[in-house]
Amino acid sequence: MAAKIIDGRKISVEVTEELKVQVEVLKNDHGLQPGLAVVIVGDDPASHVYVNAKEKKAKELGILSKKIVLPADTTQKDVLKLIDELNSDDTIHGILVQSPPPAHIDEEEIILNISPAKDVDCFHPYNVGRMLIGDDEKGFKPCTPHGCMVLMEKSGIDPSGKHAVIIGRSNIVGKPMASLLVQKAKGANATVTICHSRTKNMEEIVKQADIVVAAIGKSNFVTADMVKEGAVVIDVGINRVEDATKKSGFRLVGDVDFASVEPKASWITPVPGGVGPMTIGMLMKNTIVACCNINKIQLG
Repeated sequence: MAAKIIDGRKISVEVTEELKVQVEVLKNDHGLQPGLAVVIVGDDPASHVYVNAKEKKAKELGILSKKIVLPADTTQKDVLKLIDELNSDDTIHGILVQSPPPAHIDEEEIILNISPAKDVDCFHPYNVGRMLIGDDEKGFKPCTPHGCMVLMEKSGIDPSGKHAVIIGRSNIVGKPMASLLVQKAKGANATVTICHSRTKNMEEIVKQADIVVAAIGKSNFVTADMVKEGAVVIDVGINRVEDATKKSGFRLVGDVDFASVEPKASWITPVPGGVGPMTIGMLMKNTIVACCNINKIQLG
């Protein structure tokens, strides 16, 4: 039996409508407009595509969007000065610096200088710590892992008591994904295993999983023989592979070999159209949360 598709595009539209209502409440009842500043250093084409998508979504929701493009040779000192100005700007509730910056920019120092109250990427150690201990009800959750959690929730998939295996241990996806799944909370309560490049017998471990989250950055890495019948498969990967039939010369695939795994899974996310559309939505959600927190407002 073919798997049910977890339609990230459709669920993203649902989330967008929910967030629009919240932005309207802030505007009409409190005279506030959530504000997001996105800083991009340099002219990396992929980064500009991502930033433009964030700007478009913010405008769709009625969120103030401030896009700041700095030359590639901007100094660390000047980036930090800008961050300090944004920290003090009352119209800006969320700040992110598009990753990766040029090699001469110390990204870790930049993250540390963003006010935790405005760290809508949830990269600051303060917010990561709050998430880890489960003290994030009014805090931030990392955008991509949170998007995965919302996809499961809105598809009626309950991780409670399930064995979730995460392939990948990055600070952006793997580790926070494990933290969210293991929490003693609604929509979580999973037993979690993390696999990575040094894991022995990975195939045997992944085959035990009720939920597989693939975030290793290798195209078609997860194959049918690694997945048990009826598993839920969440594919976070997005990789370019050559395809002469495409005008661009490439196509996008995930970390999961969709064609072979889909017949065995109970639920599966496609690539594109699965996790990707949710990430920007969760960024917007964090911006609204930041606006509420900074202004001491609690939305119903």
